[in-house]
Amino acid sequence: MAPTRNHLLHIAMFPWFATGHMTPFLHLSNELAKRGHKITFLLPKKAKLQLQHLNNHPHLITFHTLTIPHVKGLPHGTETASEIPISLNHLLVIAMDKTRDQVEHTLSATNPDFVLYDNAYWVPQIAKKLGIKTICYNVVCAASLAIVLVPARNVPKDRPITVEELSQPPEGYPSSKVVLTGLEAESLMFISVPFGEDNITFYDRITSALRESDAIAIRTSREIEGNFCDYIASQFGKKVLLTGPVLPEEAEGKLEENWANWLDAFANESIVYCAFGSQINLEKDQFQELLLGFELSGLPFLVALKTPRGCESVEEALPEGFEERVK
Repeated sequence: MAPTRNHLLHIAMFPWFATGHMTPFLHLSNELAKRGHKITFLLPKKAKLQLQHLNNHPHLITFHTLTIPHVKGLPHGTETASEIPISLNHLLVIAMDKTRDQVEHTLSATNPDFVLYDNAYWVPQIAKKLGIKTICYNVVCAASLAIVLVPARNVPKDRPITVEELSQPPEGYPSSKVVLTGLEAESLMFISVPFGEDNITFYDRITSALRESDAIAIRTSREIEGNFCDYIASQFGKKVLLTGPVLPEEAEGKLEENWANWLDAFANESIVYCAFGSQINLEKDQFQELLLGFELSGLPFLVALKTPRGCESVEEALPEGFEERVK
């Protein structure tokens, strides 16, 4: 049943400037708009060009573009994480923080009932002044949040966290089967390095975003991660709302002619598609092994990967003779 007019809401969305965050926020926006709710979606101009075709309810979902200021050390014109290596994300998040005045102006002008955000830990400070409720919406799984980004993790304030400390689950963690060892623990040491202005760490940024919100939401389901969601709720003393996977609906109608013609060239009119997102930078040998594996499959494939570490371009990283063999 569609909501009655008295229950229709106006919701603002402000995700981290990475495709893997903005896209799930938009999928959730589509689900809410399908029920009659109005959405104001804040994002960089470049991201609007990439996402606007996924807006299924343009009469209810309005994109509000932000001007992303330049930050020293970032390539000029950078607006999203997909444009830079992950090593520069700490500068992009400074650029995001510098949009605070724009965000406050938009929220003041549009006056939504709720604002959903993730990395922008300062949103509750703005929202409280304006009488707007806040929900920290997390697109990563509850198990990951629960083992790393909770108060019980006790990340030191005066030094980086160690691999040994990360290898131990936080007190009260609800599973003895999920542990971090070796490279897994080492890969998470970034949580205690600066991620934004004033040397705020990634850990402090995210835990502040969770702690200061009126409620927490996670893109998961109780059937899969109920115990981890309960643990997060107890850690932060807040209601945890679950959206489910919020997957896009299957597209209806015909493909655009250029894509239809391209797929027609392959058996079964299909290909294998692989994408690791904007946050993953493989080593050159990993990159090459992945491509060689797809080649050995004998199936047509499309791979979308960032330039591997230590390489200037994707072409430079390709296995010897690869381009000639797959043409």
